[in-house]
Amino acid sequence: MVFDSASKNLFFFFFFTMSTLQCLNQVKARTYFSVLEFGACADGKTDNSKAFLAAWNQACNLTGENGVLIPTGVFLLRPVVFRGPCKGSVVFQIRGVLKAPTDKASLLDHWISFQYIDQLMINGGGSLDGEGASAWPLNNCSKDPNCPPLPVSMRLDFVTNSRISSITSINSKNFHFNVFACKNITISHIRISAPEDSPNTDGIHLGSSTDIRILDSVFGTGDDCISMGPGSKNININNVHCGPGHGISIGSLGGSKKDADVTGIVVRNCSLVGTSNGIRMKTWAPSYPLLVSNLTFEQIKLRNVSNPIFIDQQYCPSRTCDQKSSSSVKIKDVKFTQIWGTTKSQVAVNLQCSKSTPCERIELNDINMGYIGQGKGPKGHISITSSCANVHGVASGKQNPSSCF
Repeated sequence: MVFDSASKNLFFFFFFTMSTLQCLNQVKARTYFSVLEFGACADGKTDNSKAFLAAWNQACNLTGENGVLIPTGVFLLRPVVFRGPCKGSVVFQIRGVLKAPTDKASLLDHWISFQYIDQLMINGGGSLDGEGASAWPLNNCSKDPNCPPLPVSMRLDFVTNSRISSITSINSKNFHFNVFACKNITISHIRISAPEDSPNTDGIHLGSSTDIRILDSVFGTGDDCISMGPGSKNININNVHCGPGHGISIGSLGGSKKDADVTGIVVRNCSLVGTSNGIRMKTWAPSYPLLVSNLTFEQIKLRNVSNPIFIDQQYCPSRTCDQKSSSSVKIKDVKFTQIWGTTKSQVAVNLQCSKSTPCERIELNDINMGYIGQGKGPKGHISITSSCANVHGVASGKQNPSSCF
């Protein structure tokens, strides 16, 4: 058969198009394993951990992109670990409600854990119900330093190149999410909810993790909305609402010889309402040496917030520390820009740095806060102030309260 030039071009175009579509279809092909196929029961009473693990093992052991499907309904789930590495990427799609157990035998350090997985996606619009009220009375860690840990609702350990989105976590017994030794994780469009007085219910706690993004999410809980521990690097937090809670914090740092530096933190375009702290850094004194550097807090809106800007290098929640000792954590290159709103604290900018390792290159740019608390100034006027110790920095633009630099 002889083809003229036009026919050849048409043939190769058709062949290329069909080959491309075939490849795209192969890429898009995804097999979901419903937990119902493995015996799961959505009655809110039956333990479904074996069925969930069976579905996970099927998805994890296939190449390409595969998934575990949790349909609508209420699924009781005892503590479970979904472990990799997997042969391909895995989607863990939660459409229903996962319900935690309430018996004391289930009080491990985790409820749902993902370990050693690359290209994990958790989504679906469903919920994690941690049943925290059953365990909060057992939290006596403020009195007993050897208290056993309560379960974190979802742990990510050694997870890379992954996404969590469109998930709600309510009433965790401990942290809602704990991210440890992870890299390149995006967490977006999540909702965190727990009572204001629920103990240690941090929304997301990060540690020893790099390139983490927390975006477009709502937090209301009993502790830090987001806390960044030792080894947090290149963290981007954008368009997050926090309240109630303890604000967005870095620390506590320097309490262990193994603590790694914290650097490259950007918190931008966030709002905090009714929180007990705004932006806070906390380090132990005495402490092990550590560097905290290259931090940016920008376009932060505050309403009815205590301690809006707070560096606390004498952090000691038990109040039993040696107040004469100083922290060896070095804080430098920190920018606070366009922080505005209302505060309940008369000391609105409180920078209490270490005597032995003062804070350096701290910038205050366009700080504007109004006072809505109870106290009044010496002439009866409501007033707010700044307080600085062992800090070197500069201020520019509007400064209300007046800068203490």
